[in-house]
Amino acid sequence: MSGGWDIEQLDLGAYLRRIGHATDVAPTAEALAALHRAHVGSIPFENLDIVLGRGIAVDLESVQDKLVERRRGGYCYEHGVLFAAALERIGFQVERMLARVGGEDLERPRATTHMTVRAHAGGARWLADVGFGSGLLSPLAFDDPGPQRQGGWTFEIAAAGPSSWRLREQRSGEWVTQYGFDEQRLFAADVVMANHFTSTFHRSPFVGRPVVARRDEDALRRLVGRTFTLERPDGSAEEREVGEDELGGLLRDVFAIPLTDGEVEQLTFVSRAAG
Repeated sequence: MSGGWDIEQLDLGAYLRRIGHATDVAPTAEALAALHRAHVGSIPFENLDIVLGRGIAVDLESVQDKLVERRRGGYCYEHGVLFAAALERIGFQVERMLARVGGEDLERPRATTHMTVRAHAGGARWLADVGFGSGLLSPLAFDDPGPQRQGGWTFEIAAAGPSSWRLREQRSGEWVTQYGFDEQRLFAADVVMANHFTSTFHRSPFVGRPVVARRDEDALRRLVGRTFTLERPDGSAEEREVGEDELGGLLRDVFAIPLTDGEVEQLTFVSRAAG
């Protein structure tokens, strides 16, 4: 059973060129780490098509056209669909899962609004999540119970039950849950439904305002609405409001998102109304 992912539609060579990775690649742990780093460094996290009124399509053909051919970014479902397809085409065993973002309130759990990926390589399992925005730089060893550093950041995978897990990040000496997930098989139709909710529900954080993020080894940069934040691994942060005349330059130069003047003007209008 394929699960409806249609991975044969992927132009693997075009994807590898998009992320600046050599086309000769094998399903090894070293290749997985290199692909993950290259993807995160090349394809930004952004929800701008929702704000522009276009909506989000999560079938592989649409995702490939947007993220690869048009060199745009996307949010978790788009990244997850594309990266998992590329890994499977290369020969990795891949498991796709939905996750609940945020804390650990078992009385009022959040909906499953994030897609993550687990890959097998080198006789080990790896959390390979390129689509969280403020998440991993490299795959995280799934069966390593201790903290794992990535640049200046520290993460861990903590067991929350027999087949339940949490991705946690250490911030200012405290462990903060990024999301939790269960080992339940995911189908393409499940992503269509989750994406519809996340991209249209009026209380979704991705509806009505730009959300853009990019993490590297030394900083996490985020634009939410008109507020730009730069966070560092030591917990320090800088925050400022983005002027209307600098929005396009910020998206292009800091987040590597190519937009037309008309698209920037529309985003500026939406941000002004939301603010």
